[in-house]
Amino acid sequence: MDNYWEDSWHRLKSNKSAMIGLVFLVCLLIFAIIGPLFSKVTYYDTALALKNTPPCRQFIFGSDELGRSLYIRICWGARISLFIGITAALIDMIIGVLYGGAAALFGKKADEVMMRVADLLNSLPHLLIVILLTVLMNQGILSIIIAMTLTGWINMARIIRAQMISLKEQDFVVAAMAIGASRWRVLWRHLVPNCFGSIITTVTLTIPHAIFTEAFLSFLGLGVQAPFASWGTMASDGLPAMSFYPWRLFFPAAFISLTMLAFNMLGDGMRDAFDPRLRK
Repeated sequence: MDNYWEDSWHRLKSNKSAMIGLVFLVCLLIFAIIGPLFSKVTYYDTALALKNTPPCRQFIFGSDELGRSLYIRICWGARISLFIGITAALIDMIIGVLYGGAAALFGKKADEVMMRVADLLNSLPHLLIVILLTVLMNQGILSIIIAMTLTGWINMARIIRAQMISLKEQDFVVAAMAIGASRWRVLWRHLVPNCFGSIITTVTLTIPHAIFTEAFLSFLGLGVQAPFASWGTMASDGLPAMSFYPWRLFFPAAFISLTMLAFNMLGDGMRDAFDPRLRK
Protein backbone atom coordinates (compact mmCIF):
# COMPACT_ATOMS: atom_id res chain seq x y z
CA MET A 1 0.00 0.00 0.00
CA ASP A 2 2.88 2.39 0.83
CA ASN A 3 4.41 1.75 -2.58
CA TYR A 4 1.04 2.43 -4.19
CA TRP A 5 0.77 5.85 -2.54
CA GLU A 6 4.39 6.68 -3.31
CA ASP A 7 3.95 5.73 -6.96
CA SER A 8 0.70 7.69 -7.17
CA TRP A 9 2.33 10.79 -5.67
CA HIS A 10 5.26 10.45 -8.07
CA ARG A 11 2.89 10.26 -11.05
CA LEU A 12 0.94 13.24 -9.74
CA LYS A 13 4.10 15.33 -9.32
CA SER A 14 5.12 14.54 -12.89
CA ASN A 15 1.81 15.93 -14.18
CA LYS A 16 2.52 19.64 -14.71
CA SER A 17 -1.08 20.72 -15.18
CA ALA A 18 -2.15 18.96 -11.98
CA MET A 19 0.63 20.61 -10.00
CA ILE A 20 -0.26 24.03 -11.42
CA GLY A 21 -3.84 23.45 -10.26
CA LEU A 22 -2.64 22.32 -6.81
CA VAL A 23 -0.35 25.33 -6.37
CA PHE A 24 -3.15 27.70 -7.40
CA LEU A 25 -5.58 26.12 -4.93
CA VAL A 26 -3.06 26.31 -2.08
CA CYS A 27 -2.43 29.98 -2.90
CA LEU A 28 -6.18 30.59 -3.06
CA LEU A 29 -6.67 29.01 0.36
CA ILE A 30 -3.90 31.15 1.84
CA PHE A 31 -5.39 34.22 0.13
CA ALA A 32 -8.82 33.47 1.61
CA ILE A 33 -7.44 33.00 5.14
CA ILE A 34 -4.89 35.79 5.51
CA GLY A 35 -5.80 38.10 2.61
CA PRO A 36 -7.92 40.50 4.74
CA LEU A 37 -4.95 41.07 7.05
CA PHE A 38 -3.22 43.04 4.30
CA SER A 39 -6.03 45.55 3.86
CA LYS A 40 -6.71 48.64 5.96
CA VAL A 41 -10.49 48.37 5.44
CA THR A 42 -12.83 45.66 6.71
CA TYR A 43 -15.60 43.70 5.04
CA TYR A 44 -18.32 46.06 6.29
CA ASP A 45 -16.57 49.39 5.59
CA THR A 46 -18.32 51.61 3.04
CA ALA A 47 -17.24 54.91 1.47
CA LEU A 48 -19.85 56.35 -0.88
CA ALA A 49 -17.44 59.08 -1.94
CA LEU A 50 -15.17 56.33 -3.33
CA LYS A 51 -17.82 54.18 -5.01
CA ASN A 52 -16.97 52.47 -8.30
CA THR A 53 -13.29 53.31 -7.95
CA PRO A 54 -11.16 51.44 -10.53
CA PRO A 55 -8.29 49.22 -9.33
CA CYS A 56 -5.67 51.35 -7.62
CA ARG A 57 -3.30 51.25 -4.64
CA GLN A 58 -6.13 51.80 -2.15
CA PHE A 59 -8.50 49.35 -3.82
CA ILE A 60 -6.48 46.58 -5.46
CA PHE A 61 -9.53 45.14 -7.24
CA GLY A 62 -11.51 48.39 -7.27
CA SER A 63 -14.63 49.21 -5.28
CA ASP A 64 -18.35 48.56 -5.73
CA GLU A 65 -21.44 50.78 -5.77
CA LEU A 66 -21.17 51.37 -2.00
CA GLY A 67 -17.44 52.02 -1.98
CA ARG A 68 -16.64 48.61 -0.49
CA SER A 69 -13.32 46.99 -1.33
CA LEU A 70 -13.75 44.20 -3.88
CA TYR A 71 -10.48 42.71 -2.65
CA ILE A 72 -11.91 42.11 0.82
CA ARG A 73 -15.22 40.89 -0.55
CA ILE A 74 -13.47 38.42 -2.87
CA CYS A 75 -11.42 37.11 0.07
CA TRP A 76 -14.61 36.46 2.04
CA GLY A 77 -16.35 35.18 -1.05
CA ALA A 78 -13.56 32.63 -1.47
CA ARG A 79 -14.20 31.39 2.06
CA ILE A 80 -17.93 31.00 1.42
CA SER A 81 -17.60 29.43 -2.03
CA LEU A 82 -14.86 27.00 -0.96
CA PHE A 83 -16.72 26.07 2.23
CA ILE A 84 -19.93 25.29 0.34
CA GLY A 85 -18.11 23.41 -2.43
CA ILE A 86 -15.93 21.29 -0.11
CA THR A 87 -18.73 20.60 2.39
CA ALA A 88 -21.17 19.52 -0.33
CA ALA A 89 -18.52 17.26 -1.89
CA LEU A 90 -17.70 15.63 1.46
CA ILE A 91 -21.37 14.96 2.20
CA ASP A 92 -21.76 13.48 -1.29
CA MET A 93 -18.74 11.29 -0.54
CA ILE A 94 -20.13 9.95 2.74
CA ILE A 95 -23.60 9.20 1.36
CA GLY A 96 -22.24 7.83 -1.92
CA VAL A 97 -19.72 5.49 -0.26
CA LEU A 98 -22.31 4.13 2.17
CA TYR A 99 -25.00 3.73 -0.48
CA GLY A 100 -22.75 2.32 -3.18
CA GLY A 101 -21.01 -0.01 -0.74
CA ALA A 102 -24.30 -1.32 0.60
CA ALA A 103 -25.61 -1.91 -2.92
CA ALA A 104 -22.48 -3.86 -3.83
CA LEU A 105 -22.42 -6.04 -0.68
CA PHE A 106 -26.03 -6.86 0.18
CA GLY A 107 -26.96 -9.11 -2.72
CA LYS A 108 -28.47 -8.78 -6.17
CA LYS A 109 -32.02 -7.96 -5.03
CA ALA A 110 -30.90 -5.14 -2.74
CA ASP A 111 -28.52 -3.91 -5.43
CA GLU A 112 -31.30 -3.87 -8.03
CA VAL A 113 -33.72 -1.94 -5.81
CA MET A 114 -31.13 0.55 -4.58
CA MET A 115 -29.76 1.32 -8.01
CA ARG A 116 -33.26 1.75 -9.49
CA VAL A 117 -33.96 4.29 -6.72
CA ALA A 118 -30.71 6.03 -7.63
CA ASP A 119 -31.70 6.01 -11.33
CA LEU A 120 -35.07 7.52 -10.44
CA LEU A 121 -33.45 10.33 -8.47
CA ASN A 122 -30.88 10.86 -11.20
CA SER A 123 -33.64 11.26 -13.81
CA LEU A 124 -34.78 14.41 -12.02
CA PRO A 125 -33.09 17.59 -13.34
CA HIS A 126 -30.46 18.30 -10.70
CA LEU A 127 -30.34 22.06 -11.16
CA LEU A 128 -34.13 22.34 -11.17
CA ILE A 129 -34.35 20.40 -7.89
CA VAL A 130 -31.72 22.62 -6.33
CA ILE A 131 -33.54 25.78 -7.41
CA LEU A 132 -36.91 24.51 -6.13
CA LEU A 133 -35.48 23.53 -2.75
CA THR A 134 -33.67 26.82 -2.27
CA VAL A 135 -36.92 28.63 -3.04
CA LEU A 136 -38.93 26.49 -0.60
CA MET A 137 -36.38 26.63 2.23
CA ASN A 138 -34.95 29.70 3.91
CA GLN A 139 -32.23 30.95 1.60
CA GLY A 140 -28.76 30.58 3.03
CA ILE A 141 -25.64 28.44 3.13
CA LEU A 142 -27.33 25.48 4.86
CA SER A 143 -30.23 25.32 2.41
CA ILE A 144 -27.81 25.47 -0.55
CA ILE A 145 -25.75 22.56 0.81
CA ILE A 146 -28.86 20.46 1.51
CA ALA A 147 -30.27 21.15 -1.95
CA MET A 148 -27.01 20.28 -3.73
CA THR A 149 -26.45 17.05 -1.82
CA LEU A 150 -29.99 15.71 -2.26
CA THR A 151 -29.03 14.06 -5.56
CA GLY A 152 -25.35 15.00 -5.81
CA TRP A 153 -24.18 11.75 -4.17
CA ILE A 154 -25.45 9.50 -6.99
CA ASN A 155 -22.32 9.75 -9.14
CA MET A 156 -20.13 8.77 -6.19
CA ALA A 157 -22.44 5.86 -5.34
CA ARG A 158 -22.28 4.49 -8.89
CA ILE A 159 -18.49 4.69 -9.05
CA ILE A 160 -18.03 3.04 -5.65
CA ARG A 161 -20.60 0.31 -6.41
CA ALA A 162 -18.91 -0.62 -9.69
CA GLN A 163 -15.46 -0.77 -8.13
CA MET A 164 -16.57 -2.71 -5.06
CA ILE A 165 -18.43 -5.30 -7.15
CA SER A 166 -15.15 -6.13 -8.86
CA LEU A 167 -13.15 -5.99 -5.62
CA LYS A 168 -15.45 -8.29 -3.61
CA GLU A 169 -14.52 -11.17 -5.92
CA GLN A 170 -10.86 -10.83 -4.97
CA ASP A 171 -9.27 -13.50 -2.78
CA PHE A 172 -8.63 -11.24 0.22
CA VAL A 173 -12.31 -10.25 0.42
CA VAL A 174 -13.53 -13.83 -0.07
CA ALA A 175 -11.13 -14.97 2.68
CA ALA A 176 -12.31 -12.27 5.09
CA MET A 177 -15.94 -13.24 4.59
CA ALA A 178 -15.09 -16.96 4.87
CA ILE A 179 -13.66 -16.50 8.37
CA GLY A 180 -16.83 -14.73 9.51
CA ALA A 181 -16.16 -11.03 8.96
CA SER A 182 -19.36 -9.01 8.76
CA ARG A 183 -20.29 -7.14 5.61
CA TRP A 184 -19.72 -3.76 7.27
CA ARG A 185 -16.29 -4.86 8.51
CA VAL A 186 -15.38 -6.01 5.00
CA LEU A 187 -16.64 -2.69 3.67
CA TRP A 188 -14.60 -0.48 6.00
CA ARG A 189 -11.49 -2.59 6.48
CA HIS A 190 -10.99 -3.98 2.98
CA LEU A 191 -13.12 -2.35 0.27
CA VAL A 192 -13.09 1.35 1.17
CA PRO A 193 -9.27 1.53 1.59
CA ASN A 194 -8.87 -0.06 -1.87
CA CYS A 195 -11.30 2.46 -3.37
CA PHE A 196 -9.64 5.45 -1.71
CA GLY A 197 -7.98 6.66 -4.91
CA SER A 198 -11.29 6.74 -6.77
CA ILE A 199 -12.99 8.43 -3.81
CA ILE A 200 -10.42 11.24 -3.63
CA THR A 201 -10.50 11.76 -7.38
CA THR A 202 -14.31 11.92 -7.49
CA VAL A 203 -14.43 14.36 -4.56
CA THR A 204 -11.86 16.60 -6.25
CA LEU A 205 -13.95 16.69 -9.43
CA THR A 206 -17.19 17.24 -7.47
CA ILE A 207 -15.98 20.39 -5.70
CA PRO A 208 -15.86 22.65 -8.84
CA HIS A 209 -19.35 21.49 -9.82
CA ALA A 210 -20.63 22.46 -6.36
CA ILE A 211 -18.84 25.83 -6.50
CA PHE A 212 -20.38 26.57 -9.91
CA THR A 213 -23.86 25.54 -8.72
CA GLU A 214 -23.57 27.85 -5.71
CA ALA A 215 -22.30 30.70 -7.90
CA PHE A 216 -25.17 30.15 -10.33
CA LEU A 217 -27.77 30.21 -7.54
CA SER A 218 -26.23 33.32 -6.00
CA PHE A 219 -26.14 34.93 -9.44
CA LEU A 220 -29.91 34.34 -9.68
CA GLY A 221 -30.42 35.77 -6.18
CA LEU A 222 -31.25 32.36 -4.65
CA GLY A 223 -27.96 31.76 -2.89
CA VAL A 224 -26.03 33.54 -0.18
CA GLN A 225 -27.91 36.55 1.11
CA ALA A 226 -26.69 39.97 2.31
CA PRO A 227 -24.67 41.03 4.21
CA PHE A 228 -22.63 37.99 3.11
CA ALA A 229 -21.57 37.62 -0.49
CA SER A 230 -20.10 34.81 -2.56
CA TRP A 231 -18.40 35.15 -5.93
CA GLY A 232 -21.74 34.49 -7.63
CA THR A 233 -23.40 37.32 -5.70
CA MET A 234 -20.63 39.73 -6.66
CA ALA A 235 -20.85 38.69 -10.31
CA SER A 236 -24.60 39.32 -10.23
CA ASP A 237 -24.06 42.77 -8.69
CA GLY A 238 -21.39 43.60 -11.26
CA LEU A 239 -23.35 42.54 -14.36
CA PRO A 240 -25.51 45.70 -14.64
CA ALA A 241 -22.37 47.85 -14.32
CA MET A 242 -20.31 45.86 -16.84
CA SER A 243 -20.33 48.58 -19.51
CA PHE A 244 -19.02 51.31 -17.19
CA TYR A 245 -17.27 49.47 -14.33
CA PRO A 246 -16.10 46.15 -15.83
CA TRP A 247 -13.79 45.28 -12.92
CA ARG A 248 -16.82 44.63 -10.72
CA LEU A 249 -17.73 41.64 -12.91
CA PHE A 250 -14.27 40.67 -14.12
CA PHE A 251 -12.63 39.80 -10.78
CA PRO A 252 -15.34 37.54 -9.29
CA ALA A 253 -15.89 35.85 -12.68
CA ALA A 254 -12.14 35.32 -13.05
CA PHE A 255 -11.87 33.72 -9.60
CA ILE A 256 -14.81 31.40 -10.33
CA SER A 257 -13.31 30.33 -13.68
CA LEU A 258 -9.74 29.87 -12.42
CA THR A 259 -10.85 27.92 -9.34
CA MET A 260 -13.00 25.55 -11.39
CA LEU A 261 -10.15 25.10 -13.89
CA ALA A 262 -7.64 24.38 -11.11
CA PHE A 263 -9.87 21.77 -9.46
CA ASN A 264 -10.52 20.06 -12.80
CA MET A 265 -6.81 20.04 -13.67
CA LEU A 266 -5.98 18.57 -10.27
CA GLY A 267 -8.81 16.04 -10.50
CA ASP A 268 -7.73 14.86 -13.94
CA GLY A 269 -4.17 14.52 -12.71
CA MET A 270 -5.26 12.55 -9.65
CA ARG A 271 -7.36 10.25 -11.82
CA ASP A 272 -4.32 9.48 -13.96
CA ALA A 273 -2.08 9.12 -10.90
CA PHE A 274 -4.32 6.68 -9.01
CA ASP A 275 -5.31 4.66 -12.07
CA PRO A 276 -2.75 4.94 -14.91
CA ARG A 277 -4.92 2.60 -17.03
CA LEU A 278 -7.32 5.51 -17.59
CA ARG A 279 -4.69 7.58 -19.37
CA LYS A 280 -5.21 8.13 -23.05
